[in-house]
Amino acid sequence: MGRNCGWLTAATALEYRKLLDRAEWLPAIGLDRAAFDVHAVFVPEMEIDIAAEANRLRALMDKIDDINIFVSEGAGVEAIVAELQAKGQEVPRDAFGHIKLDAINPGKWFGEQFAQMIGSEKTLIQKSGYFSRASAANIEDLRLIKSCVDLAVECAMRRESGVIGHDEDRGGVLRAIEFPRIKGGKPFDIDTPWFTDMLAAIGQPKGKKIAVSH
Repeated sequence: MGRNCGWLTAATALEYRKLLDRAEWLPAIGLDRAAFDVHAVFVPEMEIDIAAEANRLRALMDKIDDINIFVSEGAGVEAIVAELQAKGQEVPRDAFGHIKLDAINPGKWFGEQFAQMIGSEKTLIQKSGYFSRASAANIEDLRLIKSCVDLAVECAMRRESGVIGHDEDRGGVLRAIEFPRIKGGKPFDIDTPWFTDMLAAIGQPKGKKIAVSH
């Protein structure tokens, strides 16, 4: 999920911007799309220049009065860890040596420390998982669920095993993907055209690609 892969965060930002495209705006009364837009997307696979981004977003803050940042769970961890170590603080790790994200809490860090850098007087941290679990399935959700369930039953009748999903290696076709091919550790490719196009649209420089440890 978000610890090592930023796809979900990036894809959510993309879909959110599509919703904005379908809405009607009236800047004259303060209902300006720019204020509701995504202004930064931070994912684990992309190096984040905290100082440079703070300067860019502070300029936006002065112009539109608010900033909306989509942050993946593991984004900016290296920068946060470096700051903790510079202060002589211990970096909490689990029995496997993995950094405890719930302890260093990147979302809270961006909300508190980063907010000071961009001059934000108030911050609001929203965890998307809470909203997605609490909201009713929409038409697209129901369509996807039905298509997956129907195919799962057909495959079971044929005694064909696998995980039902859209197979990227087979042109996105919905099929029973072989179990040996299902595993974690696949990083999001930040050079994906739709992602680079989105960053360009919101004025965010694409950081260098970094390897994410699993």
